[in-house]
Amino acid sequence: MFPSVPRLLEVVSTPFKRAQLGLFHGKMKQYGNNVPFSKRKTRRSWLPNIQSKRLFSDALQEFLKVKVSTRALRTIKKHGGIDQYVLKTKPDLLGPEGMRIRLMVKEKLVVNGEPAVQPPSVQVSS
Repeated sequence: MFPSVPRLLEVVSTPFKRAQLGLFHGKMKQYGNNVPFSKRKTRRSWLPNIQSKRLFSDALQEFLKVKVSTRALRTIKKHGGIDQYVLKTKPDLLGPEGMRIRLMVKEKLVVNGEPAVQPPSVQVSS
């Protein structure tokens, strides 16, 4: 299917559940203690804030429905869209779903003959 799929499996680790594949930007399940007034500690866990969103891909010209953490949403907005986010972000932060989207976007950009990552526009004041 894709030439770099075997390499993909070496890079990524599973966050908490297989059903929770999405763009989490490195957010994982965290563990700690509930500590009441009596100081008797009991273990608990915190899950990342995951939202289901439809994000428009300029390269693919379609909406992608993905589960995304709120931190990843902020980073996607900062990079200027899902395409630039998946192309510029490190593979260990993307996870399997992000790497799958990255491969789809790169293949579409190669077919269209466009550069994979667009350089930031520099404004020179004279």
